[in-house]
Amino acid sequence: MKMPLGSRILFSLSALGLAVGAHMADFFSNTHIFNDRWPPHAKFHTGQTLSMSILLGVMTVFFAWRKTADNKTTVYAAAGFAALYWITQATAILYPNTAFYDPEFVTANSFPLGLPGQAYFEIGFLAVIGLASWLALRKDARWGRIIL
Repeated sequence: MKMPLGSRILFSLSALGLAVGAHMADFFSNTHIFNDRWPPHAKFHTGQTLSMSILLGVMTVFFAWRKTADNKTTVYAAAGFAALYWITQATAILYPNTAFYDPEFVTANSFPLGLPGQAYFEIGFLAVIGLASWLALRKDARWGRIIL
């Protein structure tokens, strides 16, 4: 049984959102690559993270559209590649001396409902990935072929 079309589309949308969204968030703000206060090595790691977002997106799409008889492993691989970036972003705050925002960029709107803005992207994308996985792994995956 191949992965339902609905799951493939949801995985692909999450991959596109990751690869494009990470770059848009960085290039259209002055908080990371274009932050004059950031040292070159910090910008190096931002570049590393942005490159990783592209590769994780490519791997997500590859496994979502891969033709194989092993549907379960393919779904796990697509979901894993799709979720890695968001999980690592959510756990980055656990490292010493990290902050959600540099002090000069904290505004009254930085923590809507008590969460940093990026948490809403993490929750949203992980929900889409969860739905795509659930549709693909259900015993009767035919409904996932119809959605979207």
